[in-house]
Amino acid sequence: MGRKSRGRGAHAGATPAIRALDDADAPHEILTYTHDDRCELGFGPEAARALGEDPAAVLKTLLVGEDGEDRDVGVCVIPVDRRLSLKAAAHALGLKKVSLIEPSAAERITGYVVGGISPLGHRRRLPTMIDDSVKALDRVVVSGGRRGMSIALAPADLASVSGGAFAPLTA
Repeated sequence: MGRKSRGRGAHAGATPAIRALDDADAPHEILTYTHDDRCELGFGPEAARALGEDPAAVLKTLLVGEDGEDRDVGVCVIPVDRRLSLKAAAHALGLKKVSLIEPSAAERITGYVVGGISPLGHRRRLPTMIDDSVKALDRVVVSGGRRGMSIALAPADLASVSGGAFAPLTA
């Protein structure tokens, strides 16, 4: 089980995601667990299992771009137990057609390592869409900006701090 601590973290090791929440005075809880490089579940399902959280409330952050390029990049935040509909993502972002961008480009654009990409605190503000399936939940869990660190917060606070909007994104 992961370690939990309350937000408001001018604490050592605060990531840009945590600083963004602190700057916005958004309530949140920092959750940590030991990441296992040998885990074959994938980063999101591993976090859900390690933290004892419902996979429908643990979200993954995916970057898409027109033709997979790193121009017209958008962020799609969806539950780890669902698949992104590229058609729905394009529609929500107002683009004709999108595909996932390469992991190395996602790292460069966000400043985070794959497996720790948060929807918060990117190097530059990106259009962000959050799957509407989580809008009514009391809380969701997103990456805290590094592997083994997650953040629990209200979906409305996620949207507010990320500048995101809710839309149907999953198939």
